[in-house]
Amino acid sequence: MLKTYTLLLSLFLSVNTYAQPAYPKPQEGNYTIAHYTFENGQELAALNLHYYTIGSPKKGKDGKIANAVLIMHGTTSSAAAFLSKQFAGELFGPGQLLDATKYFIILPDAIGHGKSSRPSDSLHMQFPNYTYNDMVTAEHELVTKHLGIDHLRLILGTSMGAMHAWVWGYTYPDFMDAIMPLACQPAPIAGRNRMMRKMAIDLIKMDPAWNNGEYQTQPVLGMSGALSSFFFMNSSPLQLQLSAPTRIAADTLVAHMRRANLAALDANDVIYALEASRYYDPSPYLQKIKATVYAINSADDEINPAELGVMEREIKKVAYGRYVLLPITDKTVGHGTNSLPAAWGVYLKELLEVSAKR
Repeated sequence: MLKTYTLLLSLFLSVNTYAQPAYPKPQEGNYTIAHYTFENGQELAALNLHYYTIGSPKKGKDGKIANAVLIMHGTTSSAAAFLSKQFAGELFGPGQLLDATKYFIILPDAIGHGKSSRPSDSLHMQFPNYTYNDMVTAEHELVTKHLGIDHLRLILGTSMGAMHAWVWGYTYPDFMDAIMPLACQPAPIAGRNRMMRKMAIDLIKMDPAWNNGEYQTQPVLGMSGALSSFFFMNSSPLQLQLSAPTRIAADTLVAHMRRANLAALDANDVIYALEASRYYDPSPYLQKIKATVYAINSADDEINPAELGVMEREIKKVAYGRYVLLPITDKTVGHGTNSLPAAWGVYLKELLEVSAKR
């Protein structure tokens, strides 16, 4: 039960079982962009971007940093989620695929998430209406101007971070060698995915306690309704049945999930995070991507249903692209499989090898 419960939470939260680091200690940092202008023309006097780095940058023969890896988190999660045993413990240790003694790993908190600038800081619903393009543009500035990186060995993203990876790929096509989007589609947020987001936002706003974003305590009724949508779209029927085979076990899991989410999430932050995807659509630009791309989804992912055939259609536009659909096994947990290197690590290994030969 704990395994599935933790993974279900980790998609939308920074709630995780943290690894006892067998790799260099993560270093925290903050970068402030003065008078940051969003693509809709709104401005924030000071945009703070929080991040972690693990390892040290190393230069190649051409004198440029050659070992930088950017890893981006999912909706309403944060970079801290990647420091979990099931993620960092599988990737960053000695001899592992992203050994932090060899790679310089960058873990940013996206706009509106983690310890980066968020609506909940003070502006509430007056916070600029950011989009995925804004989030990527800001992270590009963090990587280049602040960290001094002009090329990335790999971009890896989970869920929202996977969608950001596609945006990075066509916006800065010469900036990376390899891209691994985990659990997303390179197409507009539409159909059931958009409906889930719209209904979750509406449920929060329909709660009188929301008070147009000026609440003194979290709008529990609205948030509980929204969380129900998240839970079922992100979960795996097989794993939930195994984790909660009795009525008591199922009711207990629901109570734990609701309590943990309500304690960790802010209603305005959730609204902004879900709305940020509204203009996302990489499909017209996929031909611009020059990096080697391995796009990974799992067959039990309700947010990105395999039967839609979107990935099979769109991956053909990517010159060096490959699509992998993971079958349902005891290693997959629905959408949250994106955070389980044990399920897709073999393809990361292959991607690093293939991209190194180009």
